[in-house]
Amino acid sequence: MATILKREEAIKKVSDLINDVRVCMLTTIDEHGHVISRPMATVDVDKDGNVWFFSNEYSGKVTQISENNELNLIYSHPGQNTYLNIFGIGSIIIDREKMKQLWTPTVNAWFPDGIDDPKLCLLKVDTKQAWFWDNSSSKMVIFFNMLTSIIRGTRFKEGEQGTLDIE
Repeated sequence: MATILKREEAIKKVSDLINDVRVCMLTTIDEHGHVISRPMATVDVDKDGNVWFFSNEYSGKVTQISENNELNLIYSHPGQNTYLNIFGIGSIIIDREKMKQLWTPTVNAWFPDGIDDPKLCLLKVDTKQAWFWDNSSSKMVIFFNMLTSIIRGTRFKEGEQGTLDIE
């Protein structure tokens, strides 16, 4: 049975799952209607459930978001058997003060010129809807539960799953 978490609980669940994974696949639609995905490192999930990234203002993803701002973020941690799919609206933000707030030394790997890099921008994803699958039990527990279901002839219960209603 699927869980439906509302605003505050949903934002907490999104934050917790993202903080465990940090890297997602950002999916946009290009000018030909093709689905394009690329890895992105999350820098923050704010109190409203918005997800933040640093990006290059002149990148293909920014162009695609400027043309069609609906996107998906896919987080996956197979080792812990947790997954998160976020549908949201992307916007490009150029705000040096916000960049300073969110900056970490890791971002230097992509933007060695730091906050003053003229290509630097923020990508804010306004989370509209999210779905999760979370079975963070150990692999032995999962295997035992699968084996028990097979022996008993019952359906395997895969753990918690549900919808996260942010709005």
